[in-house]
Amino acid sequence: MIVMSEMSRDELYGWVVDLLAEMFELDKATLTPASNLYSDLDIDSIDAVDLAVKLKQLTGKRLQPEVFKTIRTIDDVVQALLGLAAEQAA
Repeated sequence: MIVMSEMSRDELYGWVVDLLAEMFELDKATLTPASNLYSDLDIDSIDAVDLAVKLKQLTGKRLQPEVFKTIRTIDDVVQALLGLAAEQAA
């Protein structure tokens, strides 16, 4: 499991990019913080659920459904994970 509270925002972003590239066979060079998971990366709703499950497995924390529904970009994923890390630290 990763400890998000020990990672900088840039490290967390890199980790998310690596995870997306591995899970969905994406070219890391084409991924940016603004990449839309659905329109740019062709991730469908089932893939999104797989991503949420994988994030829970790797972080030990579950994204709340209302947070998960707002995620559209890679940066949104990073922001959501930073929010979880802040909750964990509090």
